[in-house]
Amino acid sequence: MTTPRTVLVIGGGAAGNAVTILLRRAGLAVDLVEARDDWNATAGSGITLQGNALRVLRELGVWEQVEAAGFGFGSVGITAPDGTVLHTQADLRTGGDDLPATLGMQRPRLQQILIDAVRASGASVRLGTTAHIVDQDQDGVFVRFGDGDESRYDLVIAADGLGSATRAAIGITAKPEPTGMAIWRVAAPRPTGVTRTDLAYGGPAYIAGYCPTSDETLYAYVVEANRDRASIPPRSYADEMRRLTSAYGGAWPEITAHISDPANVNYTWFDRMLVEGSWHRGRVVLVGDAAHCCPPTLAQGAALSLEDAWVLAQLLTGSAPWDDALFHAYYDRRIPRVRPVVEASVQLGQWQLDGVRDADVPGLMRRTMTMLRELP
Repeated sequence: MTTPRTVLVIGGGAAGNAVTILLRRAGLAVDLVEARDDWNATAGSGITLQGNALRVLRELGVWEQVEAAGFGFGSVGITAPDGTVLHTQADLRTGGDDLPATLGMQRPRLQQILIDAVRASGASVRLGTTAHIVDQDQDGVFVRFGDGDESRYDLVIAADGLGSATRAAIGITAKPEPTGMAIWRVAAPRPTGVTRTDLAYGGPAYIAGYCPTSDETLYAYVVEANRDRASIPPRSYADEMRRLTSAYGGAWPEITAHISDPANVNYTWFDRMLVEGSWHRGRVVLVGDAAHCCPPTLAQGAALSLEDAWVLAQLLTGSAPWDDALFHAYYDRRIPRVRPVVEASVQLGQWQLDGVRDADVPGLMRRTMTMLRELP
C-alpha cells in the first residue's frame, strides 16, 4: 500500500478549512493547526458571499447548509442618507445562473459549517497551538509546534491570514498596508423590509450599508477614514458607531436601536497586500489572506481565499509532481484573477477618499465582476 502524502495546513479560516476538506477527499493525510483554541467559531458579525464564493462552497459539499443558514438575494440598492432609494441594480451571478448572485450569512455560522466539514473529512486537528518552519529540503518541511512536538511533512500550506507568521518565516517580505479607510460592523435583528444590501453614500460616513444574514438577522456597517485605534477605547465602540448610524434614515433607526453593547461592535482598518512573483518558497505555499488582501468594497475577500484553496487542491491532486513548476502554475493561474480584484477594491475606496465625483464606479465594478464569472 502506498503511503499517502502528508500536508500540514496552518490556519483554520476559510482557505485553510477549504483546502483541508478538498485534500482529504482526495485521500491525502492532512493535519490542520489553528492558533486559537476556539477555532474562530464565534468571531465576526456577518459576511457577504458572492456567487463565485458559493460555487466553491458547493464544491466543498456544504452548499445546502450554507443556503439554509444564509439569506440569498439578487440586487443592491443605492440610497440617499435619508433612506430614499435612488437606484436598484441587479447583481451579476458570478457563480452561474443556478446559484444566488449574493448570499449574506452570519460569519460564525459559516465557520461552524466548515469546521464540521473538516471534522467529517477525517483530518487531524490541533487547536490552541502554533507551527513554525524549522527547515526544508526538496522533498519536505520540518515543523516544530508551539507545544514542543515536531514533525515532517511533504508540504505546508500557510493559511494563517493577513499577519501570516509563516509568510515572513519563509522570507516573503510583503506586508499589509492600510488604505486610509476603516469599517465599523455590528450584527443586529433584521428589519422586515430589509431583503437585500442597501448602500448609502454620503452623510457622516463614506458608506453606510447592511446585508441580511438570515431570516432573523443582518449585519450593518459604516465606512469612514481610519482613525488612530489607540484613541478609540473599546468601551466606546457602540457609542461611536451609533453616532455615525443615527444620521441615516430608512431601516437605519431600527438597526441603530440595537447598537448598544460595545462587545458586539468591531472596528477594523482596510488593508491591501499582494504577494508578487510567487506564493511559495520550496515546499511551503501561501493561500488566502496570507497571499493577498483587499478592502471589502467588492465583497471578494473570502471568495478569493476559497478560490485559492480550490485551485491549489486541483493542482496538488493531479498527476504533476510537487515541484516549483506546479507552484508557479498555481501563482500564474491565480494572479491574473486576484490582481484586478485587489486593484479595483482599493480604487473604489480611493475615489471616495479623493472626493472624485465623476469616477466610473459602475463600470469598474461591472468589468471586475464579469471576469469573476469565469471558472478560476
